Amino acid sequence: MEKLFRKDETGEVYRLVADRRGIFVQPALFEGFGLTVIEAMTSGLPVFATQYGGPSEIIEDGKSGFRIDPVDGKESTRRLLTFLRTIRTEPEAWSRISKRGIMRVQANYNWRLYSTRLLSLAKTYGFWRYAVNLDQSELYAYLDVLYPLLYKPMSRDLLRKHAESDRTVSFSLQ
Repeated sequence: MEKLFRKDETGEVYRLVADRRGIFVQPALFEGFGLTVIEAMTSGLPVFATQYGGPSEIIEDGKSGFRIDPVDGKESTRRLLTFLRTIRTEPEAWSRISKRGIMRVQANYNWRLYSTRLLSLAKTYGFWRYAVNLDQSELYAYLDVLYPLLYKPMSRDLLRKHAESDRTVSFSLQ
């Protein structure tokens, strides 16, 4: 398949779609952070993105975008169609979500905040590493506790929901 645009033109594609009052849909089963969601919101696109992972923190549902359950296709489709029908009769609804999305990203996901948080975390990590002499074995032991307690049950629940949506799941967690 021939590429339609270069990677460095991605922002222009978002802007082109936004200029035509389009939307951005990201129906991944899980999204670690959601950089594409932030890029789309920054461009002014109303965003429909998975409720699992990073987008659940980025998007204020119904205000700065919409969270959808990628496993529940009927409900996701209903939300999309409702919005598309609304903006057909009430064009300011598109602008309202667009502006709130831009404001959300500018207020919470900018370089200044990111660098401040990163430096704060680095200082905290440096302090604790110095104070308790944290080595890799202790870190791995901590992560080994987190995986079965938090992430494995979340993964099972997501797979169960996925299987219930009449899709075939070709793998399972033990």
